[in-house]
Amino acid sequence: MSEKLFAPDAAWQGKIYSDGWRDPGLGTVPVTEKATGAVLGLAGLASPADVASAAAVARRAQAAWAEVPAPQRGDVLRAFSHLLITHAEEITEQLIRETGSVRFKGDWETRMTAREVLEAAALGSAPQGIQVASAEPGRHSVARRVPIGVVGVITPWNSPLLLASRAVAPALVMGNAVLLKPDVQSPVAGGVLFARLLAEAGLPDGLLHVLPGAVETGRALVKEPGVDMVSFTGSTRAGREIGSVAGGLLKRVSLELGGNNPYVVLADADVEAASSAGAWGSFFHQGQICLTSGRHLVHESVADAYTAALVRRAKALKVGDPMTDGVLVGPVVNEPQAERAERIVRETLAAGAVLATGGSRDGLFFEPTVLTGVRPGMPAFDEEIFGPVAALTTFASDEEAVELANRTEYGLAAAVISRDQAHARRIADRLHSGVVHINDQTVLHEVYGPIGGVGASGNGYNHSTLTNADQFSEWQWLTSRAEVPAYPF
Repeated sequence: MSEKLFAPDAAWQGKIYSDGWRDPGLGTVPVTEKATGAVLGLAGLASPADVASAAAVARRAQAAWAEVPAPQRGDVLRAFSHLLITHAEEITEQLIRETGSVRFKGDWETRMTAREVLEAAALGSAPQGIQVASAEPGRHSVARRVPIGVVGVITPWNSPLLLASRAVAPALVMGNAVLLKPDVQSPVAGGVLFARLLAEAGLPDGLLHVLPGAVETGRALVKEPGVDMVSFTGSTRAGREIGSVAGGLLKRVSLELGGNNPYVVLADADVEAASSAGAWGSFFHQGQICLTSGRHLVHESVADAYTAALVRRAKALKVGDPMTDGVLVGPVVNEPQAERAERIVRETLAAGAVLATGGSRDGLFFEPTVLTGVRPGMPAFDEEIFGPVAALTTFASDEEAVELANRTEYGLAAAVISRDQAHARRIADRLHSGVVHINDQTVLHEVYGPIGGVGASGNGYNHSTLTNADQFSEWQWLTSRAEVPAYPF
């Protein structure tokens, strides 16, 4: 391997990774630096034929991989985790350039991914099954985990390294092969990196295929008969289509989708602390995270103080090229996304909300924005914005707070802020959400806690050390006897 993972003359340029670096069926796409538009390289675009070919190779390779003792599969993942730390500085810079991450976000994602992979590696030395009771003398009965086969992983651009690793790593250690389709906005950090470092870590050929692409590639992967399961993280719109197709094929599908997450500030909250956490929840990575705190639901008695504190924090955030020192808010990912955030703000203001700060953009650089007077029916209340916009809505009672929080089709994350933890817990217990935090913001990620959505935010599968083994393996009941018993037929 060259000293630099992403050197312009590297073998990955303009290629897909499928049993080695190969010419793609759908040409190439430029990999751009989001803040400047500079071209960082070329990524190959996989065609449906590439997907079918990869699935066939993966099927053959998976059979041999499943025979490798699980602890040895874990060793490959441990080596991968070590390489992520070894190359952390370069990986962080790639995330900054390719996704618009600010430096601390890129560094956090790199190191969190290394932890994610290390915890997945531990599955290889965990119990692979259990002995179960049998009502028949002489029958030995066990339930054991067996690989699913070939797992398709479709990932988004916003945290491409982390969100791919949480599926790729446990899928591999549980004995599966993987077809990884990173988003065309981030094909290097979300794809090329896995191909290069997992090969160096000792992953046998044919087990990982990196197939960047857009809708055509993703549809082919979901429909491919040689793919046994699909793990998808992305928009609810795309997730609905994937779930529909996979359901018709009786194919396992794991969906973590969008969110319109409530951040509930009760009357007794510490306003300064709440506004700090709320600013982080709304403006971290330009609000381009499914867990972002979109709707700030604030008790009317502290609404003015909270708004003033949040506005002050928003105005203090430096916007610009994240390669520049001191920048805390980088660019949004592309022009359509910038236009979407701008449209939601404009229509919400037209519907009667008030602009407390921000609201304008310069190309892909969108000011941290605070809207007040937001009510149900306004776009900033009803829609997932995926931009640095905090929408404030007041409430007068616990009943109203719960009703407002649950007035959405989404159910990914929620937070409740109060000095009285028992009070906050009573609110939290009534929220329709896969994740709820008390006295913290919504953008939390730990490999140990199950993350998954309900409603339009997902189909109930969760990513975590608690759930990964079940998600990426199947239970098989195996019995054995010393002799065939006599039956009355």
